[in-house]
Formats: sequence, structure tokens, C-alpha cells
Amino acid sequence: MAASPTTVVVVHRDRPRLLAATLEALAAQTVPVRVLLVDSGSTEDNHREALSLLPPGSDVVRMGRNGGFGPSANAGWRRFLAAHEGEWVGLCPHDALPAPDAIERILAAARARPRAGFACGDYGDGCTPVVDPYFGSILVPATVEEGWEPAGYPHGTLLLARRGALEDVGLFDERYFAYCEEADLGLRAAAAGWEVGLVRGARVFNPNMSNPRPVIDYLMVRNTLLLVRSHSGRYKASIRFCIAVAQLWTERRRSPYHHTRARLHALTDFLRGRWGPPPA
Repeated sequence: MAASPTTVVVVHRDRPRLLAATLEALAAQTVPVRVLLVDSGSTEDNHREALSLLPPGSDVVRMGRNGGFGPSANAGWRRFLAAHEGEWVGLCPHDALPAPDAIERILAAARARPRAGFACGDYGDGCTPVVDPYFGSILVPATVEEGWEPAGYPHGTLLLARRGALEDVGLFDERYFAYCEEADLGLRAAAAGWEVGLVRGARVFNPNMSNPRPVIDYLMVRNTLLLVRSHSGRYKASIRFCIAVAQLWTERRRSPYHHTRARLHALTDFLRGRWGPPPA
């Protein structure tokens, strides 16, 4: 009897050529996959092109706006919970390139752990995502060479979520829009008694990850402060805020990722309680 396909939510916005490569990688998986495309505000032409790339049996959710990664993923997860079968659901952006056995490896490792709620693939960088009470989401050296490694949160480049964990813990906090939402979800999952892990050997590639754009700098600064305050308290958040202010000068000449104006907006919006999409 053929195995039932695993639904994979693919978040897409205006990058049909990158999407084509991701869909090819999903079609090449060693386990059957059903694509659930969430279009997050693509133009009409790019949306039509994306639809033309989808394999038979795919599902589509069109948001009609740029919802950000977290809210777009939530739209896909809600469709999965309401209308799709299966214990596990995958998630990736339109530029993720999982190795052919990546999803099978993640499923095998997670299914062996009854309390595994969220699991992600392996970049091959020898790092593990964790959450620091002052600095938020950071990377530390890996402690496992193969298989399941406990992690503070699952990165969203290739993430698998258990249905029961989503129903228990909830979805992404949409205040984040994009960046740090995985860390918030991982902390909430751990607090509810679910395991979170990274599966070594389940390789996934994302050649477009490093992109020193002001909007990313804005979201990382603002959302890290929100994450720290939400899970570590106001005292630690105030310390992190002071560090962020100091970094306006100390990192200015050292990092291509530093954008002073974007960081100032982020600090101001954190104080104002302005969440969701970044300023235009």
C-alpha cells in the first residue's frame, strides 16, 4: 500500500523561477509530498506562473497581500488542519532546496519520539539554533553528527510540525511578521512539553539566505526585543535594548548587515508597540 503524501506548505512571493527549483526538489523526495502553495501577495503574472508550475493535486491559498513568512505559513497550516490528512506537515519558503532524502530523514527521526513536536533540516554548517535569554535566537556548535539533536527552535527553511503540537501550542505569533517567529514557537512548544529538534543529515540548502537588506535588519532588531521581553521579561529586554543602542555605533563600520536608520526605526517601533509589517 502506497504511503500517504506529506503536505508541505510552500510560502511564495514573486519568485516563480526560484519556486520552480523548490518544487523540483520536493518532487524528488524519497517520500510522497503534496504541495500546499501559499501565495503571499504576488503580482498577477507571477501568481499565474506559480500556478502553472504546481504538480497535480496541489492545494493553493492566496493571501492577496504580502503577509510575511509567519502569517503566510499560518494560512497554510490552517488549511492543513482544516482540510488535509496526516500527522505531519512541512513548511519551507520558495527558495529552499531540500536534499532528496531530507523529509524522509526528518520524519523518521521525529516519529521515533512521541513528544517530538517540531523538527527542522540541517544546513550542514555545524550549528544548532538556540534561544539566549538576552540575545534571542542564536547559533551554537552542534553536539550531534547524525540524527536528532535537541534545539531551541526549528528554523523555517525546512520545518516539519506535528498536527497535535500545532493544535496544542498554536501557530506563529503574527506580530513578528518575519524573523524570530520560529524562536517564539520553539519556546512555547518546550513550555508545553513538546520536543524541538534538528535532524543532522537531513540536508537543506538555501543559497539566498544571506541578504544584507535594511528591512531584515529592522525586523531582526525589533523582533529580538519582542522575543526577549515575551519570554525573558522586561529586565532582560531593557538590557538587550541598551545593547542594541550601543551597537548603533560599535557595529556601524564593521558589518554589511548594519543599517543605522533601520535599527533606529526598529528601536522606536519596539517602544511604541508597533508590530507586523515593517514600515514602507
